[in-house]
Amino acid sequence: MKTLHAFALVACLVLAASAFAQQSGGGQLTGTWVGDWGPSPSDRNQVTVDLKWDGKMLSGAVNPGPNAVALQKSTYDPKTKAVHFEADAKGHSGDMVHYKIDGKVEGSTMTGTWSHDTVKGDFKITKK
Repeated sequence: MKTLHAFALVACLVLAASAFAQQSGGGQLTGTWVGDWGPSPSDRNQVTVDLKWDGKMLSGAVNPGPNAVALQKSTYDPKTKAVHFEADAKGHSGDMVHYKIDGKVEGSTMTGTWSHDTVKGDFKITKK
């Protein structure tokens, strides 16, 4: 009987540790994030980002809908909570612009920097 109780206790601890690891790792990453980005504090653009983390791969889209921009080369490091995305989007002139985005997740907020060509700025998004 003691062996059965010990096994049940160990099983509960393993399940709890697994749930905690998923939540403190990438489990919190999946979902819709909203916020803004821009090259300066006075020049901001609203943004919505949908992310999906399956435990190994990160995928998503910026401003989901008919004109969504797919994220490419997306990575997430659960240990450091660092994210990296790349994306190609049409610029104001109609030419394709290649963005590189790096950030860090802290709780329900992601902050970081972005750049393309010689232009750079920052972003802050919060999980809904």
